[in-house]
Amino acid sequence: MLTEPDLDLIAALQIAPRASVATLAEALDVSASTVGRRLVRLEEQRILRVIGQVEWTARARGNPRHVWVTTEPGASGSAAKALARFPEVQLAAETAGRSDVYLAVHVPDRAEARELLAERIPGVPGVAGTHSELVLRALTRADSWRLHRLSEDQQKILSREQVVPDGFDADDVGPDERRLIGLLAGNGRITAAEAGRSLGLSQSTAYRLIQSTLRRGIVRPRVEVEPAQLGYELEAVIALTITPGAIQAVAGELARHPSARYVSIVAGTASVIHQGVFRNEDEMADFLTRDLAPLPGITALQVSVVLRMLRRYWLYREDGRFAPDRP
Repeated sequence: MLTEPDLDLIAALQIAPRASVATLAEALDVSASTVGRRLVRLEEQRILRVIGQVEWTARARGNPRHVWVTTEPGASGSAAKALARFPEVQLAAETAGRSDVYLAVHVPDRAEARELLAERIPGVPGVAGTHSELVLRALTRADSWRLHRLSEDQQKILSREQVVPDGFDADDVGPDERRLIGLLAGNGRITAAEAGRSLGLSQSTAYRLIQSTLRRGIVRPRVEVEPAQLGYELEAVIALTITPGAIQAVAGELARHPSARYVSIVAGTASVIHQGVFRNEDEMADFLTRDLAPLPGITALQVSVVLRMLRRYWLYREDGRFAPDRP
């Protein structure tokens, strides 16, 4: 179980993932050595990692897709493991409800989407059927989901080390930036000295490159911790069918909901996908029956409850922690 100080540290890193140990210590009113030890322990226990969330257009041509997979009886576990190994699969989970396996995939090129969706995924042993939705626009992503534990004063201290992105042109990413993207994706807290050594650049050049990459929003550092470790033991992917005139309004409301880790407008049989986390069944019931009820235009919804998370943001998971090796 994570302690209250552990949760405070995670909440601080959610606000400022690259904040120095000194700034984290100031915000949390503890010593820098205590923060350093706590951070190392959480990383060594495979509970926490700070990674870099790469902007879609810098990673691939085309947007991600949600994929629901039905399997033959008894084959969901083996099929999910096989599907999780696909390099295009960002997220893979065994689910109950709408499907047996849920995937979020990002294909490097639109031309490869047909092969993945029509041949490679259906060709996995045990897969009986698939259904996919194309993401048109994401209204919120996991980097914006927060534990609301810190005071306004604490948040102000942390905000000193926040970098606010101002947008970028995917065609204007240089070769050194592309190499840096790979480093930041694996370690969102990498220092200029570490990046410089890896890239063969001076520390000052690496620093300017990191700041430019973050400021342009090419990479957004974020904390990766399984929601169950934070007390959110129930996760679900909810596909909503909404009348066209209400799609934007409903999606906007869902993006502001405390449960929202990822909300997207999609093209397919559904209109909006809400990936949410809940502390328990009662909290999810309140969301479905109370919070959704006033929203206009919702005509249907389908729920897939996550039973086991195998991969999230290309990192393998095992019993709520990062897997030490590929399955």
